[in-house]
Parts: sequence; structure tokens; C-alpha cells
Amino acid sequence: MTAQHTLLQQHRECDELFALAETTARQQDWEGAESAFAAFRDDMERHFVLEEECLFPAFEQATGMRHGPTMVMRNEHAQMRELLHDMSRALDARTADVYLGHGGTLLILMQQHNMKEENILYPMCQQHVTGLDALISDWEARHEH
Repeated sequence: MTAQHTLLQQHRECDELFALAETTARQQDWEGAESAFAAFRDDMERHFVLEEECLFPAFEQATGMRHGPTMVMRNEHAQMRELLHDMSRALDARTADVYLGHGGTLLILMQQHNMKEENILYPMCQQHVTGLDALISDWEARHEH
């Protein structure tokens, strides 16, 4: 499996878990929402860590660009982590409207973020990082759930 395929698959899996968490929160199925949200948050964090500890440093080393697209992506990861924290607090308080409001903001940010990664950053990584597929698959093997 190529690195791009792995990363795109992770985006799709996170999208599915996000939708499940949103649906269960909307129905005020708090146990289901907590479970789905925990799985979503964990997968998001795992994906962020893969990018921040493996993909981004490899790209920066290969290109010398440390203040370019990877810096933007790291900043967006920080914004998404803040929203995930806010969503977690809303879930703990059983406030569906607040949870869904933060979720709507997160959804827009995720969609924009993923488009940039999928259409710009990942192809640039594939072009510039020698051995990218092996790098990502090795990282994945070391960090399996």
C-alpha cells in the first residue's frame, strides 16, 4: 500500500467515526456518543502523530522547507485538538447543541485541512521524500493499535 493510500484511508476512517459520533450525540445516546467520540479522537491523534513525527520531518529534511506547508498543517492540528477538547467537555456535560456546534466547526476545518494535504502536501511528499512508502508502512507497523 502506498503512503498516500494509507494517509487517505486514515482520513476516511476518521470521517466515518466523526459521523457516527455526531449521529449518536444528536440522538443523545450519550454512551454511544462517548464510545464513538473516543475512537474518533484516538484515531485523529494517531494520524496527527504519524504526520508530525514521521511525515512532516521527512518532508522538511528532503526539501529544507520548515516554515511552509508543514507549519500550516501543524497549526491546523493544534486548532483541531482544541476543538476536540471542547467537544469532549461538551460531551461530558451532555450538551448536544454545544457538542454539535464545535463539531460543525471541526468538520469544516477537517474538510479544508484534508483537501490541502490530499491535493498538495501528500503529492509533494511522494515527489520529494525518498522511500516514503516504506517510511510510512514501517511507522504504521511500529504503532499498530
